[in-house]
Amino acid sequence: MTLSSNDAKIIIGMVARGDDQHHVAAWFGENQGRVADALAGKYGTTEAAGKDQLPPSGAPGMKGRRLRSKVTKAIEALEAGDSRAALSLLKEGIANFNKNE
Repeated sequence: MTLSSNDAKIIIGMVARGDDQHHVAAWFGENQGRVADALAGKYGTTEAAGKDQLPPSGAPGMKGRRLRSKVTKAIEALEAGDSRAALSLLKEGIANFNKNE
């Protein structure tokens, strides 16, 4: 995967926010070397993205596993004809995913 200058801005913003570099790398499916490259300006910018443009902090793997669990339960609820429960599970899942941890 090739990182864009917009990706670099997000990386720089995440590091400036205090995110662990290995978490930042994981968000992009890259290694920490690409984070270092972004911080060094190798993608055409050293500007940080605004806080409103950053993904939530925290390890993406754990967030993804928790979200996957909620989605699985929501599918089961839909298959059982309970759309209200499914919607509730999906809203809860995305709210948890978007928490800064």
